[in-house]
Amino acid sequence: MTERTGRCLCGAVHFRLAAEPLAARVCWCRDCQHIAANGTVNLVVPAESLAVSGTLAEYSSTADSGNTITRQFCPGCGCHLFAQSSARPQFRVVRAGNLDEPSSIKPGANIWSDSAPSWACLDPALERLSSQPAPPQPVSVEG
Repeated sequence: MTERTGRCLCGAVHFRLAAEPLAARVCWCRDCQHIAANGTVNLVVPAESLAVSGTLAEYSSTADSGNTITRQFCPGCGCHLFAQSSARPQFRVVRAGNLDEPSSIKPGANIWSDSAPSWACLDPALERLSSQPAPPQPVSVEG
């Protein structure tokens, strides 16, 4: 599947992904836990592959790394949709739960697993990383 679509809870914001995710991960950092009261399943995608229609609101904060993280959400329903790091503007993070077909992806790892609460259900079949992994490498296409 090359194209995926999604939307916010109220339907005011729609998006389309025109490329396969570079990574799909369950994130257990404290920021993601605040967003979802749990871990969040995130897709890392090339920024240019994401098309958005509708108005987004933003919130920026400084991560433990010192990078600025900008999170985008629907101003109407508050649904958290996207994020981007100042250190990696070539990537966007898409919250997988907002996909029209969230089962079309499968996370490959739990990240920031050391921050997960003791009651968290981490899939033992997934790679477990204690903190932030290295950024994904875009797939090069030779012609």
